[in-house]
Amino acid sequence: MSIYTLLPFLVLIAAMFLMTRSAKKKQQQASQMRNEMQPGSGVRTIGGMYATVKEVTEDTVLLDAGPGVELVFAKNAIGAVLTDDEYNRIVHGVEHDLKSDTDLVPDDASSLTADAAPAGDADDKVIDLGKKDTAEDAPAAEAKTAETAEKTEAADTADVKDTEVVKDTEVKDAAEATTGEAPKKTDGESDAK
Repeated sequence: MSIYTLLPFLVLIAAMFLMTRSAKKKQQQASQMRNEMQPGSGVRTIGGMYATVKEVTEDTVLLDAGPGVELVFAKNAIGAVLTDDEYNRIVHGVEHDLKSDTDLVPDDASSLTADAAPAGDADDKVIDLGKKDTAEDAPAAEAKTAETAEKTEAADTADVKDTEVVKDTEVKDAAEATTGEAPKKTDGESDAK
């Protein structure tokens, strides 16, 4: 056997080894995360439910899903252990600002420029963004309309001439098919087709 015959099998075995190794590594990390759960930490189950850990036993976890709602889950059903900030953000909608208590983005754009007038003093003018024909634009618009009409008329005339040529050819072909002979040549026709 040559090395070229064994090469595909070696590549396949190496790929399978790498895939199983990464899967085992992920399983070990998940089991370590589940073993480190403590009462009071927020978790997300594999079904997508968020709850707080109340009690941890060897194989099960008692979760507090809300006031008066306690659920028993298998440890394998815990998808992720969340940090306190992440759990509060998702469940309670509480944003924890690490830098300051002020808004990072203002509610209006007036505070973005230093020399801008206050929002209440701004002139409330309605700006029409639609295009209107004025006296200056009218001749130009009429010229464009006339030019477009001429182009359309020229294209229609060309289409009619093309249609007539096709009809003449079809008539000649039909006459040839019924009589079995080629039609006689007229002025301007040649043998080349």
